[in-house]
Amino acid sequence: QVQLVESGGGLVQAGGSLRLSCVASGRTPLRYPAGWFRQAPGKEREFVAAATWNADNQYYADSVKGRFTISRDNAKNTMYLQMNSLKPEDTAVYYCAEKVFSPPGNYQYPNQYDYWGQGTQVTVSS
Repeated sequence: QVQLVESGGGLVQAGGSLRLSCVASGRTPLRYPAGWFRQAPGKEREFVAAATWNADNQYYADSVKGRFTISRDNAKNTMYLQMNSLKPEDTAVYYCAEKVFSPPGNYQYPNQYDYWGQGTQVTVSS
């Protein structure tokens, strides 16, 4: 059983930066595509970014392109999300997830992911 634990969230002013971490443990953790999603109050969970297991291929939501960067350190079983130029609309709970059993592709759909962390709150003040 894979366990994912996010950290790094917090309160930041607009224009600031945060780096989220996702540490995996358990059966061959983080040897599969993995991604970041977020969910704001009253809204559906939405895709933020994803990367293949070696991070050679990266995918981003249009709303975060050029501001967020996903990276992985598989030797540390850790995935990161560097978030720059943060905006109040980035406020949400951020989740990391691992895509194990589904075929490649469709990285933007939450139902394609099999393991999820508990989430970390990011709040951006204006």
